[in-house]
Amino acid sequence: MKLIYQQMLAFFAVIMTTLLIVGAFFIQFTTRMVYSSTWDQLEGYADSLMQQAMSVDQRTNSSHGFQISMLKNSEAVLSHQKVHFAIFNQNNQMIYPTQNDGIVRQLSKQDWNKLQKGERIHRTSDHGTNVLNSRAEMTDVLVPYFYNGKLRAVISVGSLVSDIRANISKIEHNLFIALLISSVAAIILSYVLARYQVLRINRVRGAAHKVARGDFDIHLEEKNRDELDDLAQDFNKMAVSLRGSNEEIKRQEDRRRQFMADAAHEMRTPLTTINGLLEGLQYDAIPEDMRGKSIELMQNETKRLIRIVNENLDYEKIRTNQITLSRRNFDATDALNNIVLQLTKKAEEAGDKLVLTPGPAVTIYADYDRFVQVMFNVVQNGIQFTQNGTITITAKRGYHESIFAVADTGIGMTKAQLKNIWERYYKADPSRKNTKYGESGLGLAIVHQLVQLHGGQIKVESEKDHGTTFTLTFPDEQTSQDKETKKIE
Repeated sequence: MKLIYQQMLAFFAVIMTTLLIVGAFFIQFTTRMVYSSTWDQLEGYADSLMQQAMSVDQRTNSSHGFQISMLKNSEAVLSHQKVHFAIFNQNNQMIYPTQNDGIVRQLSKQDWNKLQKGERIHRTSDHGTNVLNSRAEMTDVLVPYFYNGKLRAVISVGSLVSDIRANISKIEHNLFIALLISSVAAIILSYVLARYQVLRINRVRGAAHKVARGDFDIHLEEKNRDELDDLAQDFNKMAVSLRGSNEEIKRQEDRRRQFMADAAHEMRTPLTTINGLLEGLQYDAIPEDMRGKSIELMQNETKRLIRIVNENLDYEKIRTNQITLSRRNFDATDALNNIVLQLTKKAEEAGDKLVLTPGPAVTIYADYDRFVQVMFNVVQNGIQFTQNGTITITAKRGYHESIFAVADTGIGMTKAQLKNIWERYYKADPSRKNTKYGESGLGLAIVHQLVQLHGGQIKVESEKDHGTTFTLTFPDEQTSQDKETKKIE
């Protein structure tokens, strides 16, 4: 069954259930109201009969019974209104109308006890064979009359139940017609409400189809009225997320293609060099005095290939959490001095100057080898993009952390380049992709991953043609443990 019919059926069921409940209560209320009104009217007749027909001697202050003539006149008047009455004396014997069949008409003992207490009795249905000498179903009231504190008489005034039920039947008939009209209106209203809800759902469904076809530039209107609007809001967030993911996939795919081209080019160059030198050695095309230099060149090219492969393996291990950090406290100044010694020659080849300005011994809590790898890559990156400049390395203690900065006076980067430097295969300056130290574009990506594994932070400030500054922060042992505990929780 389609949703519109399900919604329509649900709305119709709710509306009709409400109407039926209201109708049932209305009929009950109307029935009680009609009977109550009839009883009030009958009580009025009973009080009037008492006042008109009761004979009282004012001198002796005693009751002499009822005036039969007045009772007959009242009976004639009331009979036209289909109202009948009977009178019982203090001994529970019917004294009017007089009976000729010899049967003594009496009220039930239970009713008589209530009447003696002064209660007025309303009876919904009484066939009247013992009271009003009528086989028609009646509703009547029993009204006691007291004089000088004693029960003198009881008047039973009744009306045909058929008349009351006829009135109730008319009301029920009118109510049934109203219910039929309401049913038609309920069907129309249910369709309108169901149609409105289904249209709102179809709006989300249509948007989902567009997203399925790859159109992520979709936005649904949000009015924050109900759960469907919340769904539209969540859908918009999903579309934005998918659009971002799609753009990221395209960007990564472009980087992957670029990396494959760069890696192939970088590997082809040393492999071509090595192959050429091997052929020269094989056919004695290289002079004897040049063979040692040729072998050294092949060794350098081989090391270059190994470095490219190792960087890619390192990145994948770090990215997939396949490495284990052996963190401990050590003096970072000694590690920085060793890095400066290793890279001084490379810096001089580029016309650069390495300056290490640590203060007192700076203690750091980290994996020694990975820390050296991080700082080595950052400093090497500064050398790569600086010509005839200065690379300054500083180290200091912060609040429960160790802070390191590497500032160069190189070519700098634009804001667009800064957004991408941590991405795999990215190179801020493609013209330098064949330099001695920029083989794969993985160095900074590895740095970023390693710093995050240590629970630290790395920030970059750069300005085009005015150099770049990398700031790395490593938390102390207790701070690092607290972060790991929160992450587990």
